[in-house]
Amino acid sequence: MDYLPIFLKLDGRRCAVIGGGEVAARKAGLLLEAGGEVTVTAPALCEALAELKSAGRIAHREREFDAAALDGATLVIAATDDRAVNAEVSRLAQAGRIPVNVVDDPELCSFILPAIVDRSPVVVAVSTGGSTPVLARLLRARLETLIPAAYGELAKLAQRFRDRVKSALPQPQRRPFWERVLTGPIAELVFSGRLPQAERALAQAIDDSAHEGPPPGEVYLVGAGPGNPELLTFAALRLMQQADVVLYDALVSPEVMDLCRRDAERIYVGKQRASHTLRQEEINALLVRLARAGRRVLRLKGGDPYVFGRGGEEIETLAACGVRFRVVPGITAACGVAAYAGIPLTHRDYAQSCVLVTGHLKDGTMDLDWRGLARPRQTVVVYMGLLGLRQLCDQLVAHGMPPDMPAAVVQQATLPQQRVVTGTLADLADRVEGAGLRPPTLVIVGDVVRLRDSLNWYELDAEQPATSS
Repeated sequence: MDYLPIFLKLDGRRCAVIGGGEVAARKAGLLLEAGGEVTVTAPALCEALAELKSAGRIAHREREFDAAALDGATLVIAATDDRAVNAEVSRLAQAGRIPVNVVDDPELCSFILPAIVDRSPVVVAVSTGGSTPVLARLLRARLETLIPAAYGELAKLAQRFRDRVKSALPQPQRRPFWERVLTGPIAELVFSGRLPQAERALAQAIDDSAHEGPPPGEVYLVGAGPGNPELLTFAALRLMQQADVVLYDALVSPEVMDLCRRDAERIYVGKQRASHTLRQEEINALLVRLARAGRRVLRLKGGDPYVFGRGGEEIETLAACGVRFRVVPGITAACGVAAYAGIPLTHRDYAQSCVLVTGHLKDGTMDLDWRGLARPRQTVVVYMGLLGLRQLCDQLVAHGMPPDMPAAVVQQATLPQQRVVTGTLADLADRVEGAGLRPPTLVIVGDVVRLRDSLNWYELDAEQPATSS
């Protein structure tokens, strides 16, 4: 993050605008909307600034820029068409420790003005750090369509009742209460223009919550997908923002964790070979304990929690202990990895079935239905199979698969650092060892691997520059 986003209070504070053109007029108008007292320094004013002067809304220093233009200023905006003048404004302002923005010249700025979505008192600011203003404006236009104008009224309603909620409810109850208000029927009343009904409903909700006590805790068992945050479901994102505490595994990518509620407590409970932060029984007990304390607990698992994720064991414990829970499926690794590696799991010409198995070694051996896995015209996907890859390949050949059967190992699929090694059952283990692949990986065995060369869209997209038509 190159800039710290902040919101400045400008009520009654002097703001200096240097320049008398249309760009200066737009910046002056923005400062006036925020309550600033604007003084424009310029030999002449454009029509818009002249109208503001006539209306008594701005002061005008009718002269070229000089150091006196900055006297008493809280912030400065330079909007002349002379870079030398703009540079001098920037130098003097920064020497006086006055925040300065030079329009379209990030190098001379100590702050930048974002693109703004105004739903006062709700204000959304979008910035690209001054590098691509057009992109910021495009994002703002997108947000304008997603944020109804009535959100401002909803914020004003909440503001009017804020002190009352503080008096009626203890701190742990307030956030869940406001989430229910701002996303439920009361918000819908505001959006439909029924403000008096919304006020009455909110007052009643406060009284009801004060008498009911804190809501019970619950657990959200959520699949985080194979790593790429764009593959999360809407339900997953919503619960990730609501949770008070997050228990996450080693396979949850940092990119996904960045989307969790920032002030939520985070507890790492990952289990890797020969390194378990907590035993599964301890994780189960922790989930129960946190929920019984009234916490909203996000149990975040890589892939899908019900596919080799031991989610069923955790939910069994919660159900037995009477703890409320929800389950949100995620894109399991088999589907995500295959799609991003360019390998369809099924195909009419190559495979009519797909089998998912775990290759996790127990006592140095794999206990799998080898004969069943070696059946023709099916795809075999092996989770946690890297360590026993050589044994896996040997056993499949020993039970009837041809040694030249295509196979692949995919590392960190769906992420920019994705790597894929292909070969056959006869040579895959050597190829993977030579490539130095490390977990997390997934093994795919079957004739469908032959399609990778023609269907490898993800890595080809990363290698080829974008073109315009």
